Amino acid sequence: MRSLSPASLPSAELAPDQLEQGSSLWSDALHRLRKNRLAVFGAGVLLVLALLCAFGPLFAQSYQEQNLELGAMAPSAAHWLGTDTLGRDLFSRVLYGGRISLTVGLVATFVALTIGVTYGAVAGYFGGKTDIVMMRIVDILYALPFTIFVILLMVFFGRNIFLLFFAIGAVEWLTMARIVRGQVLSIKKMEFIEAARSLGFGKRRIIFRHMIPNILGPIIVYATLTIPAVMLLEAFLSFLGLGVQPPMSSWGVLIKDGAEKMEEFWWLLVFPGGIFSLTLFSLNFLGDGLRDALDVRSSKD
Repeated sequence: MRSLSPASLPSAELAPDQLEQGSSLWSDALHRLRKNRLAVFGAGVLLVLALLCAFGPLFAQSYQEQNLELGAMAPSAAHWLGTDTLGRDLFSRVLYGGRISLTVGLVATFVALTIGVTYGAVAGYFGGKTDIVMMRIVDILYALPFTIFVILLMVFFGRNIFLLFFAIGAVEWLTMARIVRGQVLSIKKMEFIEAARSLGFGKRRIIFRHMIPNILGPIIVYATLTIPAVMLLEAFLSFLGLGVQPPMSSWGVLIKDGAEKMEEFWWLLVFPGGIFSLTLFSLNFLGDGLRDALDVRSSKD
């Protein structure tokens, strides 16, 4: 039998380019997200709108400056989106209103996530009677009309823009609590949780340092879908006159004013409504893309 020389044996060491590089869940999710054109489009639109709303009013005309002699004027070179009935530049008011609407969406969503994630994680981790009581409270709150509850908060505590952020967030946490509870129930018997218990870690540390970080995927997805829901609720309250008060403006206020005069001055409704709709579509595209990208059952490309 012919013997093999050491030179003819396969080398135990492989070249770096022959080694298969591992990848994390987040890098795989980012790769899948980049392939989703609608999600990338939505993220790009949101970035542009956020930059315009943040820095645009610094260079545009004042959103409060009135010119009664000018009145409502159609779009022109001097006023790109036209003016309202008080002669105020609509482009400036749309940008400033975007600040308010986007801030309401982000802050109220943060409040909803803080309450919902904590509540759902505690209910899911402790289980038993604690879980039953906490989730029955959620069911009772679900039966209450959200809009009426927010209106009562606004009437009782006064029409304050900062209260509006928290009032909306305080009624949008229920679904997040259910989502987080379900995720915690699915992982609390896993080995890494049992290992944390065996090491003597406290309940608070296990919940906030081990459980919640491992369910960030569904939390992030639902957050992107909560922002448009919150913005719609703010627009509805402003449409009823219970939201942002003049001379401040939001997209909801502008849509309300435009709807009252849409037969005479179409641009007062078309431009704020169009930008608001574009923002909501972009948020939903991004949310759908994140949902697909963070799905651990998706196959690796």
